[in-house]
Amino acid sequence: MTSALLAFLHHLAAFVIFAALTVELVLIKGELTLTAARSVLRLDAVYGMFAGSLVVVGFLRVFYTEKGAAYYFHSVPFLLKLGSFIAVGLLSIYPTMQFLSWRKALREQQVPVIPDDKRRTIRLVLHIELTLLAVIILCAALMARGIGFAG
Repeated sequence: MTSALLAFLHHLAAFVIFAALTVELVLIKGELTLTAARSVLRLDAVYGMFAGSLVVVGFLRVFYTEKGAAYYFHSVPFLLKLGSFIAVGLLSIYPTMQFLSWRKALREQQVPVIPDDKRRTIRLVLHIELTLLAVIILCAALMARGIGFAG
């Protein structure tokens, strides 16, 4: 039962992360409004909370359920999955810092101004993050079939 519950929580977190990034990408594509800016800020907080829970639940699964840590740390797809997730986390710093910089304007009921170059960079980073999440899904499918086990 514990294994199934942790698997469910792990997948739920992954889907919320994917959804949050996708909606952020859509919201900052067009003209930013107060409502959209507030939504982006909230979504980014949700993204962060679920990313943290994904890591915790993922490592609980690795160390306490499933096949055990020795199996996973000898799996090339697992290592690629972990590396990709770390890359996503590092990439997410830039958009998060930009979104957090909007707080003062939002408190003053003003729409944050995003220069075109920053908007393009934020969107590029979000696209890369979503692409890496697709790589993570591929790695999970490979892991589930025992492909790339080097032990």
